[in-house]
Amino acid sequence: MVLKCSRWLDLIDYSLYLVTARYDYSDDKFLNIIEQACQAGVTLVQLREKSGTTREIFRLATLVKKITDKYHIPLIIDDRVDICLAVDAAGVHIGDDELPVDLVRSLIGPNKILGVSAKTIDRSIEAQKQGASYLGVGAIFPTTTKVKTCHTSLETLRKILDYVDIPVVAIGGIKTYNVKQFSGMNIAGVAVVSEIMQSDNVADTVQKLKDY
Repeated sequence: MVLKCSRWLDLIDYSLYLVTARYDYSDDKFLNIIEQACQAGVTLVQLREKSGTTREIFRLATLVKKITDKYHIPLIIDDRVDICLAVDAAGVHIGDDELPVDLVRSLIGPNKILGVSAKTIDRSIEAQKQGASYLGVGAIFPTTTKVKTCHTSLETLRKILDYVDIPVVAIGGIKTYNVKQFSGMNIAGVAVVSEIMQSDNVADTVQKLKDY
């Protein structure tokens, strides 16, 4: 039997979702950018670490969680259910090549956020049935972030919105100059990586992204 997510999760604000990237930053610079973004108004933070030992990722997750807790912002851990549970993060986000959605839901229980990457209507419907709290749909625009991406059209995004009842977050190549293309769409929010993590003025960038 698939565990259903707790109803308090309906209160999560997905409107401006920061997904981290380390680049070649020192810990201090990396954490400072996250704190600036939290101060400026991001509503959710996902720690995405594609390399490093489990101990290293745990250490970094602990440091990031101190910041997100300070600003009362939920922390999501990318892929790593073990790290999510170890630091008591708000939830975990999984992709197509991770554990099955229903299995992850059973591992984390009904009270944590479970995000699932989806590029198709079928995947979106399946993820919702198996206990996803929200969907991350994309990449909507071309992206240079160092992860494997496939393009998802705005039309597919609109169709997914028609088929699911859980929140949908758009991701992939979202910038201050194209974010308004989502105006009028019933998405729960936008997920942003490099536009914030590489910004020369994090606070200004966050405010511009919030205006969509």
